Amino acid sequence: MKAIVLVILAGLVSLFGGDLHLFSTPNSDGKITPNMIEKAFEANGFTIAADSEMTGPFNKQFGKSDFSVFNLMTVIPKKEAAMLVKSHPDGGIFVPMGVGIYQRKGDSNLHVSVLTADAMQKIAGFKASEFALIEKEVFATLKTVIPKAKHTLSEKSLPSEGKLLSRFVKPTDVKNWQSDKDDTEMMIEEGLKPAGFVLSNFTDYQFMLTESGEESPFSFYDTYSICKLKVIYTVAQTHPEAAAFAPCTLMVYKKKDAAEIVMGFPGVYNWMSSARVDNAEAKEVLLQAQKDFEAVLQSTIE
Repeated sequence: MKAIVLVILAGLVSLFGGDLHLFSTPNSDGKITPNMIEKAFEANGFTIAADSEMTGPFNKQFGKSDFSVFNLMTVIPKKEAAMLVKSHPDGGIFVPMGVGIYQRKGDSNLHVSVLTADAMQKIAGFKASEFALIEKEVFATLKTVIPKAKHTLSEKSLPSEGKLLSRFVKPTDVKNWQSDKDDTEMMIEEGLKPAGFVLSNFTDYQFMLTESGEESPFSFYDTYSICKLKVIYTVAQTHPEAAAFAPCTLMVYKKKDAAEIVMGFPGVYNWMSSARVDNAEAKEVLLQAQKDFEAVLQSTIE
């Protein structure tokens, strides 16, 4: 009877759960650290794009932090990410993908948040088996470093108030595209800082796609990890699990046979929907960030 009840409960969680995997593990002694989690991902074949400690910046800019641990980690599952991007170029919005690691002061548990495979499919706008493979590898990694963690899903997501994938297309020449690429990326980088964004990582993903000697279907493929401290700090007060979305990944690529440069990133509407961010202050900073980010990308195609 007990086994039947557990199966029924698992089915209900799967049916009614939300978009975030949430892991909670005892850590009153602080022995489990983000660095340990980073090393576990590396040992399991992931590339670490960035591991940004945020309590220092929180204290410096806002005068306080409610967290003893708050790290934004971005990781790349090498094999699965390459398979995904080659078959579905817009999958690059998860190259790298976010891993939120946090522990509020007074909380005896350390928490980790990551997107579910279903959520990644929903955001990207297509189905791909690679999302499930990535999810499997993330689970296997976390099992090695936080084996006692309790796993749950976030609450069912709220209806989206906007597009989950913000996508921009700039016409270019099929062969003579280099100057357009240089101009586009220069305008992006120059536009971020005045709008209050921080570039925490840049990945020449074309290099990663070809380092084993295989041919890439792209003329170039770059990704930027971008965050806005005010957004992260404000949202973290009520929804620290949204750290799985930060920093967000901006993809910039051109397929070899295409006369266009594609830019895109997961919109802030994901934070509001998947992480159920619905309080007025947090929504205000999120929507302003969306507006500012879109303006930067729009400026590259005008």
